[in-house]
Amino acid sequence: MRNIGLVVSYDGTQYNGFQSQSFRNTIQDKLQEAIGMLTGETVKVTGSGRTDAGVHARGQVVNFHTASRIPIEKWQLALNSRLPDDIVIRQAVELPETFHARKGAVSKTYRYTINNSRVPDVFRRRYQLFHHAPLNVDRMAEGLRHLVGEHDFTSFCSRKTEKQSYVRTLFDARIETESSGGADAAAGRDADGRCGVIHIFVTGSGFLYNMVRIIVGTLIEVGEGKRTPDDMLRILQARDRLAAGPTAPAHGLCLWEVVYPDWPVPPVY
Repeated sequence: MRNIGLVVSYDGTQYNGFQSQSFRNTIQDKLQEAIGMLTGETVKVTGSGRTDAGVHARGQVVNFHTASRIPIEKWQLALNSRLPDDIVIRQAVELPETFHARKGAVSKTYRYTINNSRVPDVFRRRYQLFHHAPLNVDRMAEGLRHLVGEHDFTSFCSRKTEKQSYVRTLFDARIETESSGGADAAAGRDADGRCGVIHIFVTGSGFLYNMVRIIVGTLIEVGEGKRTPDDMLRILQARDRLAAGPTAPAHGLCLWEVVYPDWPVPPVY
């Protein structure tokens, strides 16, 4: 059996998340159906992680086992011709038998996008949260820095989360704005203090259910002046979901990148 890995991008707007469900309207379902049409096999696709309904991906990674002898260079085009237009295979590679898309990942990066402008962007409304009230990005960046490192993130995960441990490590957390290219988060504000398009990047060893979206929802309150940047540390220490802010909507979130120590070639996005 061969072990095939795929880098997949998708617009999650029309789907009920990544993981297969009974009504078969998930990214996993569509990938498995396309592989079945191509090879005649029934395969199970393993993803690097689950994305919720409405969440997007730039660099989701999956793997599956197949007896097919189709050359690896043919898989990308063959699968894309069998997938819906909002799911795209960016890369197909052959991997060692032991590779596992979820267990082998050493880090994941998510990006959350906020449009802090006077009016929404009609062409990108599916991929960014529109927030009209001015946000102080400097304060948000200061608060975000408190989360870097190994912490118990109980306060920043859904109460539905069922894990033995709520300890996770964030390797990096930063904010970039399109107007400044990330060099200066304060640049590009309008006369009322709005900052245009804001991208919040978080990279970690793993993430709890709704963790990134709750972090973002709380950071928005910091940016509005309803909380101080140091409140982020106090919320961490509380280990209580009620101490944090609301869960930001799904459509602003994108699984940006997944890193493996043994991925054979540079990933294509």
